[in-house]
Amino acid sequence: MTEAERPQIYLISPPEFELSTFPETLARVLDSIEVACVRLALSSRDEARIARAADALREVTHARDIALVIEEHVMLVERLGLDGVHLGDGARSVRRVRKTLGKDAIIGAWCGNSRHDGMNAGEAGADYVSFGPVGQTALGDGRIAEADLFAWWSEMIEVPVVAEGGLDQDLIAKLWPVTDFFGVGAEVWDRDDPVQALGALISAMG
Repeated sequence: MTEAERPQIYLISPPEFELSTFPETLARVLDSIEVACVRLALSSRDEARIARAADALREVTHARDIALVIEEHVMLVERLGLDGVHLGDGARSVRRVRKTLGKDAIIGAWCGNSRHDGMNAGEAGADYVSFGPVGQTALGDGRIAEADLFAWWSEMIEVPVVAEGGLDQDLIAKLWPVTDFFGVGAEVWDRDDPVQALGALISAMG
């Protein structure tokens, strides 16, 4: 696999962050390391807070020609000038959301470790499918998206695939030949220096 074929980085925001500081931190990461896309993944259900966060991150990402998608909130995509949405229910709403947002919007589908959901999401019009967590985490029900799922997907399916959740250098070294993107979030934001942390993860690609 050539340098050009290495997986791209797909940054996932923290579930909570300070608007006074995080956009600057994000900008520093984007100016230091090539990133393909950013996902706003706030846990908040406060529409005004989400809108303020989206506005702040959009300024940072769009100034650098990087796409910004939002987790779940389909109806905020056009209103806030975002590039698309990341859906958390597998294939179930992909077709409907595609009709709502149109052909140019980015629509991604989180499919856990289900090959079946992934295939259905791709057939329904998802631009990418996300599997995970790939590492051990206390979140979710304990099921892991194993390396053989990514190996099968990369050989059989053309829809781009994202590996996310519980990543470390060992997992990146194992998965980078069989995934298109690494979805990276807490693995870097929980560190003192996110740029250094992300660089260390990227260095694990052979």
